[in-house]
Amino acid sequence: MKKLKFIAVAGILLIMSSCKTPQITGKIENRNLPADFGGQKTAESVEKVNWEEYFQDPYLASLIDTALNKNQELNIMMQEIEISKNEVLARKGEYLPFVGYRGGMGLDKVARYTNIGAMEATTDIKEGKEMPEPLPDFLGGLYATWELDIWHKLRNARKAAFNRYLGSQEARNFMVTNLVAEIANSYYELLALDNQLEIVQQNIEIQSNALEIVKIQKEAARVTQLAVKRFEAEVYKTRSLQYEIRQDIVEIENRINFLTGRFPQPILRSSGDFVNRQIVYKEAGLPAQLLANRPDIRQAEYNLEAAKLDVDVARANFYPSLGISAALGLRAFNPIYLANVPKSLLTSLAGDLIGPLINKRAITATYLNANAAQIQTVYEYEKTILGAYLEVVNQQANIENLAQSFALKNQQVDALVASIGISNDLFKNARADYMEVLLTQREALESRFELIETRRQQMNARVNIYRALGGGWN
Repeated sequence: MKKLKFIAVAGILLIMSSCKTPQITGKIENRNLPADFGGQKTAESVEKVNWEEYFQDPYLASLIDTALNKNQELNIMMQEIEISKNEVLARKGEYLPFVGYRGGMGLDKVARYTNIGAMEATTDIKEGKEMPEPLPDFLGGLYATWELDIWHKLRNARKAAFNRYLGSQEARNFMVTNLVAEIANSYYELLALDNQLEIVQQNIEIQSNALEIVKIQKEAARVTQLAVKRFEAEVYKTRSLQYEIRQDIVEIENRINFLTGRFPQPILRSSGDFVNRQIVYKEAGLPAQLLANRPDIRQAEYNLEAAKLDVDVARANFYPSLGISAALGLRAFNPIYLANVPKSLLTSLAGDLIGPLINKRAITATYLNANAAQIQTVYEYEKTILGAYLEVVNQQANIENLAQSFALKNQQVDALVASIGISNDLFKNARADYMEVLLTQREALESRFELIETRRQQMNARVNIYRALGGGWN
């Protein structure tokens, strides 16, 4: 009895020692954010506005709607979500009892010089009662296995998979947000190119008229052939510029076609009065709203929760696991005897307690890796929050600076456009050199291009602030 007690106590101590886990230091995420975006506080947030309300251009809305249904990357992401959903289903099945069926038949001949063969040879069996040789074997029945999830290892694995499934949905929402923003930015870039092409065509007409004036001046011996050639070169340069813009238009159209999942076709759009369009920006809201509204932040949060559960799952590997197995069926060496119940009845019930004892390097490494991954996801989460906050601040500053820049460039354009007529009149009256006329026309063209580019940047800033605040996915 003393020996048995000693063995029992020793066994309990070994099991307790096997349950010890290495000491690790996890990391708690920092969710603190500044109270406002650079001193601006507002109660309303832009992400509450649906993209159909935010982008009221019917052509743009049609493109976005098409992309949300046919974009290939988005459809690929939808299948990733299905894979994550199926992983949750698989994890759930691991902690539920598994029941299967089994049937089989075979022949067995025992070797004479084995323990079983020797016992059969020395056993006195009556005539006609011998065991068949070889011995047939027929069986059929049900069997069940069940690991009792006493440490919640399997349940935590399912919860981790479920959090990753939710994270994949947020990844899809973030992709939608970026897709909406990319289409809108490309659309406004297309409008800007249309207006630049129109300006080039207008400038070609202005330069052609100036060239005719120079030719007349040359016939009157008021200018030389050099002036004529310089004006001709300027006209050719401007004409060549329109083909560069047309190529850019083709490429932007096809970029939009790619995003909408269709082959090349013209993009319907309204390009008129692009420079004078009114731009209305929504309020940024409070920084705390980013935690609830940015899909990438929510995805990082779900991944963080999954990583925490992974640590618990890895820790449970140090503890003993309890399994139960059972079987119920029929077995006989002759199929006729299978119906002879209960003599042919086969039943079994067993329980297993299994745990690590010596050489736990593998599960220790898994545990330490899970902890390192948890710390890594904390840094990823904090990086995502910081990046989102800075993105909003940058876009707010961009909006303000672009507004000031556009106002000044608009005045510059007005001054240079007016100077074209003045320079032409002075040239006609021999009070200005032809180079002044060329320079004025060139600067006027460049300034009008810059004005349109600034307006495009303002439209893009309107899109980007909407995306930065988490709008576009709902």
